[in-house]
Amino acid sequence: MAKPRKKKFYLHLVSDATGTTLLGLSRAVLAQFAGIDPNQKFWPLVRTDRQLERVIRKISENPGPVIFTFVNEKMRARLTEHCDELGVPCVAVLDPIIHSLSSYLGMHAVGVPGLQHTMDDAYFKRVSAVDFAMRFDDGRSLKGLREADVILVGVSRTSKTPTSIFLARRGIKVANIPLVPGVDVPDEHFQLKKPLYVGLSASPVRLQQLRHSRLKTGKNNEAAFSTNEYLDEDKIDNEVRKARRLFTDHGWPVIDVTKRSIEETAAEIMALLQNKIDKDKQARKKGKDHEQAS
Repeated sequence: MAKPRKKKFYLHLVSDATGTTLLGLSRAVLAQFAGIDPNQKFWPLVRTDRQLERVIRKISENPGPVIFTFVNEKMRARLTEHCDELGVPCVAVLDPIIHSLSSYLGMHAVGVPGLQHTMDDAYFKRVSAVDFAMRFDDGRSLKGLREADVILVGVSRTSKTPTSIFLARRGIKVANIPLVPGVDVPDEHFQLKKPLYVGLSASPVRLQQLRHSRLKTGKNNEAAFSTNEYLDEDKIDNEVRKARRLFTDHGWPVIDVTKRSIEETAAEIMALLQNKIDKDKQARKKGKDHEQAS
């Protein structure tokens, strides 16, 4: 029996900023539909009437649903009007959130595109965090670890580096320490007070698959391994067990990344970090209250 054909359609993402929000939203929404084959057309940084008219012509050539993040009322009206003429949906995805916050805060949104990308303190914090993640990637340096917000620990191919970079783009300083057989990490680097330590783990079978792929690309840099050690499932299983014991001994939270995306792993780490920050604040407050009482 032949497989049913996937439904093909065009989806237009139109933004007056970088469009990062739209890409993330569309990915999340499209994942909820089976049997589809969307052809996404991405139109970022659309800020002038001339740019908008060019996009409208492209939409006319390949009609399909439009989702957008315009804040300029005139451009919003023009795009919506054109989509109505074509008979395709046109959705301003940020409107419900902005309207709800506006109602709650009792104030209007400023209506300036791309404000989340302005070069303010938060922007430079993100740049600094990315630089930090690169300097402390894969145990490259252990000096200055106490500056980290998060330290990821795990055996090879547990997504330490991409998770570090993802978190860094949210302004979180992340270092990662690989657990490599035959390479000892001084215990002092596992006992710092400020950072949140998180152990990353995965199934030996999945790690073996990833390591095979890594070797095919010629990017294996675990100098302490022979190829046989690196790929042997029993040895990988032993690595994972030893890492788990380390995590347990230190009382660190552990995330199994076997079936998790980088985004899911990062989201859980951010929640753990927020919880640690809240607890640290409460502890400091209790300490101050105790000092004042005495």
